[in-house]
Amino acid sequence: MPGTRVAVVGGSIAGCAAALALHRTGHHDITVHERTTGELSARGVGVAVHEGRYRELAAAGYLDPAMAHLRLHGRHWYVRAPGDGPADPLGRRIRTEAFDFRTYNWGPLWRGLRARVPGTVRFRTGSAVTAAAETPDAALLTTAGGAVEPYDLIVGADGYRSVVRAAVGPGGRPAYAGYLAWRGAYPEERLPDAARWDPAAAAYVVFPGGHVVLYRIPGERGGPRVNWVLYTAPPADADLPFSAPAAGFAGLDLPGSAPSSVPPGRVGTVLREHLAALTAEHFPPFWRQVIDLTEPGELFVQPMYDAIASPGATGRIALIGDAATVARPHTGAGAVKALQDATLLESALRDGGALPDALRAYDSARESLGRTMVDLGRSLGAALVTGAPDWRTLDDAALAAWWRGADAAGAFGGQRTPEEPEAR
Repeated sequence: MPGTRVAVVGGSIAGCAAALALHRTGHHDITVHERTTGELSARGVGVAVHEGRYRELAAAGYLDPAMAHLRLHGRHWYVRAPGDGPADPLGRRIRTEAFDFRTYNWGPLWRGLRARVPGTVRFRTGSAVTAAAETPDAALLTTAGGAVEPYDLIVGADGYRSVVRAAVGPGGRPAYAGYLAWRGAYPEERLPDAARWDPAAAAYVVFPGGHVVLYRIPGERGGPRVNWVLYTAPPADADLPFSAPAAGFAGLDLPGSAPSSVPPGRVGTVLREHLAALTAEHFPPFWRQVIDLTEPGELFVQPMYDAIASPGATGRIALIGDAATVARPHTGAGAVKALQDATLLESALRDGGALPDALRAYDSARESLGRTMVDLGRSLGAALVTGAPDWRTLDDAALAAWWRGADAAGAFGGQRTPEEPEAR
C-alpha cells in the first residue's frame, strides 16, 4: 500500500510503535498527531516487562538490550503483623518467589521507540485531534483548529480517553472500577537505608483493602529510581464522580471531565492526607518511609478503569493500546499490550490483503489478547483490593494458592501473541 496516507493519533509508546509498524509494511506517508507540546519523555514512572514478552518484542524489533533497563528476579510479599516494631522494618515476609521482569523508566523507553521511527514520518506536536469519522472514500480527522484532514487509514493510539474510539463504535467507554492508584517515583539516593531492599526484587506490601507494588527503575542520567504504585479505595469524603461526564473533581482539586488522572503536583489535600494516614496505620516502617519520601510534585493519582472496544476497527480506522483495551495495571502488561498490538497490526498489514480485511484480522487477534488482560485485571483487582483477604492469616502455601486462583489463566505479565514474529 505504498500510496496510502496514514494518520496516527497519539505519539506516546503506542503511537510510536504504530508508526513503526506502518512504516515497516510499506506505508511512507505517515503523520503522527500528538496533542501535547512538552517533552513526553519527562514522564519518569516505571514500566515492567516480563522476560518472555521482552524476548518476543525484541525478536519483533520493538525492544532491544540497549534500552536502559534493570532486571528483577524475585518478588517478596510483606505484611505488617501485630507486634511488629523497629526490629522488623520491612514487616513479615509472607512469601518469596521468582519474578523474571525487566523494568524501564517510561521516558527513556519512549525515547528509544521514538528514535526507531524513521525521520520521514511527520511528528506533529501540539496537534490535538477533536474528532474522527469514516466516509466511503476516506477517514477524516478534525483538529482543534477546525481543520478536517482526509486519510486512507487512521490508527487511534490516543490512550484511555481516546477521541478516535467514538468513530469505531458507540461502546467501549472506560468504566470506573471503584478505586485509585497513587503513584510516585524519585531518585534512590533519597532513601537513607536503601540497602535493606534487595535491588533485584519487587516488593508487594499488602494491607487491609489494598497493596502497593515497589521496584527500582533506571534513572534518566544517574542512579536508579524508586518506583511505586499503591491501590486502594478513596476516602468516603472525597468527591470523585469519575463515572459522570463533565463532572467536577472537587475532592481532587482538579476541574475536568471523566475519565481523568490527576497529574503530579495537582493531588488535593484529601487524597494526600488519606495516603499518609493509611501508611501510618498499616505499613511496616521501611515501606512507610519509601512512600513518605515522595514529594508532592512527584505524586499523582489514576482512577482504575476497564474497557475493551468491540469492534476495535472499521474499514479505515483501527485502535491500538489503551485506545482499544484498558486493563488495570495489576496485570503487569500495560506497555506489553500496546507493543503487542503493534506487532499484530504489522502482521495483518504485511499479509497484503485489502485494508478492511487486514484491519478485521488485526482486530480479531487484538481483541482476544485484550479481553484476557481485562479479565485478569478485574480478577486481580478483586483479589488484591476490593475483596482482599486478611493478609495476616496467610502463610507461604496459602498465598501461593491464593495467587493461582487470582491468575487462573496464567496471564500475568501478558500472554504471548499467537505467532511470535521472526527477528528483524
